[in-house]
Amino acid sequence: MDFSLIKTLHILSATLLFGTGLGTAYFMWSANRTRNTQVIASVAKQVVLADWLFTTPTVIFQPLSGAWLVQAAGYPWHGWVSASLVLYGIAGACWVPVVWLQLRMRDMAVTAEMNRQPLPARYWHYARIWFWLGVPAFIAILSVFFLMVLKHG
Repeated sequence: MDFSLIKTLHILSATLLFGTGLGTAYFMWSANRTRNTQVIASVAKQVVLADWLFTTPTVIFQPLSGAWLVQAAGYPWHGWVSASLVLYGIAGACWVPVVWLQLRMRDMAVTAEMNRQPLPARYWHYARIWFWLGVPAFIAILSVFFLMVLKHG
């Protein structure tokens, strides 16, 4: 494999991962602020779909392409590489429950919309947890970008 090609795909994948995560988080947060069950149900369906189509493949591709690049470039596994892996692990540890929460939130919103009922209190409890899990995940992924660009240590 060509180093430049893998590096380009790695950067594009990282950008897609970050952009999709930030974009879906913004739209879900914005939909929740409307308190409109129809809007929330529609957006929640799209957020779950975007996670499966874009986030999941990039979550898998990132460590694989990153490991290949580290090996091919001869970078040491300590320093910025190990720090990036730890931060990526933190983001992943936040993302897994977020996916579970999004699926439940989507289902609750769709059910509430179909039955023309308000969202249950559990939905809003999950929404708070979902939001707060996003904070460390966002900071971790943003930090990985800086480490990849700066490559110090």
